[in-house]
Amino acid sequence: MSGEKKISIAVIRRLPRYFRYLSDLIKLDIKRISSKELSQRMDITASQIRQDLNCFGGFGQQGYGYNVELLYEEVGKILGTDKGFKCIIVGAGNMGNAIANYENFKNRGFEMIGIFDVDPKKIGTVINNIKVLHLDDLDDFVKNHHVDIAILTVPNKHVVGVANKIKELGIKGIWNFTPTDLKLGDEVVVENVHLSDSLMVLGYKLKEKESE
Repeated sequence: MSGEKKISIAVIRRLPRYFRYLSDLIKLDIKRISSKELSQRMDITASQIRQDLNCFGGFGQQGYGYNVELLYEEVGKILGTDKGFKCIIVGAGNMGNAIANYENFKNRGFEMIGIFDVDPKKIGTVINNIKVLHLDDLDDFVKNHHVDIAILTVPNKHVVGVANKIKELGIKGIWNFTPTDLKLGDEVVVENVHLSDSLMVLGYKLKEKESE
């Protein structure tokens, strides 16, 4: 993965699913698995699995399949789980609380180190051992702590202003849970998350099922 070839976003979006299934296989003490066996578990074709993993070197051995633990480690490295990304949350409402309390993020290489809000009732409260600070303290916090990712759960009317502030402070990644799709140029990597979109897709599938 030297950067010589561009990996499609479709492949990238499948990698966390591989990582999750491989984690489950390790818990089951399964040492090796073929692409066919993995395809049956994941409901992806064996050909697709081989194509995806070949984008990064393949990792399999003919007649043996994949070493589960090795593949888990390699996919984790591709996804950056070994980097120990430092994260902050901006917006200490219900969504911010839920994210701050989700313990599995640390297992995926993401560490929450700060939470910020502007509501006087929230300032000074503690969420999962992290004290909520005022947004005005963000500048000093970033100067004194290395921050890789800002997670935005602020009201939609404030998102652009907060995002621009984060960009100015030099934070390179934003995980955006607001309804606004952010585009901040090449300096900042943005992942826009719309939970309602997924829920509406579920609604569509249920409607189709009922009409069968």
